[in-house]
Amino acid sequence: MKNKKESALSLTQQEITELLKTTPSGIKKYIDELEGQIKNLSEIGVALSKEKDTGKLLDTILLEAKRISSADGGTIYMKTDDNRLKFEIMMTDSLGIHYGGTSAEPIPDTIYPVKLYNPETNQPNHKNVSAYAALTGKTVSIKDAYKEKGFDFSGTKGWDKRHGYRSISFLTVPMKNHEDNIIGVLQLLNSKNPKTGEIVSFSTSIKMIESLASQAAIAITNKNLIRELEVLFESFIKLIATAIDKKSAYTGGHCSRVPEITMMLADAVGKIKSGKYKNFDMTPDERNELYIAAWLHDCGKVATPT
Repeated sequence: MKNKKESALSLTQQEITELLKTTPSGIKKYIDELEGQIKNLSEIGVALSKEKDTGKLLDTILLEAKRISSADGGTIYMKTDDNRLKFEIMMTDSLGIHYGGTSAEPIPDTIYPVKLYNPETNQPNHKNVSAYAALTGKTVSIKDAYKEKGFDFSGTKGWDKRHGYRSISFLTVPMKNHEDNIIGVLQLLNSKNPKTGEIVSFSTSIKMIESLASQAAIAITNKNLIRELEVLFESFIKLIATAIDKKSAYTGGHCSRVPEITMMLADAVGKIKSGKYKNFDMTPDERNELYIAAWLHDCGKVATPT
């Protein structure tokens, strides 16, 4: 005889549907919400893994995090090699602010990266909540920044004063990739009660945001790894081309000139508005393939005696 756990797992979709009909409406609504959230996370994970444009990737991450938590604003910081958290994208809906990402507005020069360590003492900067999350790997939820004693929100208060805003609730989540390395921080601001518009804490959405932050970190890490491989490959083919050019004083520089001229021709043809090539257009991937092919057009000469 099957035990209860095995029986539950073996239920068909029809049996589950019939079972839900007898479930109290409040519980059913909660289950439906959880199912929807899980489905959304799955879909966003697929979308993040496919996105190649960094700006669009950051936009997608922050917009989805804001949607899940009903947050008015948010920021994504990326960890740099010199132990800082660099602002990559900022949004505050009620102020109409969108810096970085796909926005035409870059992060203002007046917004400086967050230092993870005190430059004088080299001690961890645990007073800044974003730095604390990046250094400890812990998620921090704050109900009211103006009443918080554990972290220094003087910068936030200055921002509020300049923009006529009031930052209240915060959720700061470290972005951990598949190797458990922290590559950045996702911070959300002012969660709103969907029914009343009242600013509330992020307590009900923490686990979902942590899951999203992890998916985002993995997607960004994979994108960076792919870019590093592309740079390595491009360096390798340029090395081959340089070796070919060095073989002959008569054709020196030929391999490096061909890619430049090839792309100039592609750009010129792309501007034609009539005739045989009026519909000619190349995607970024196709342009990259043409560029690589131009560099490799003479690669067979590496093994050809001069």
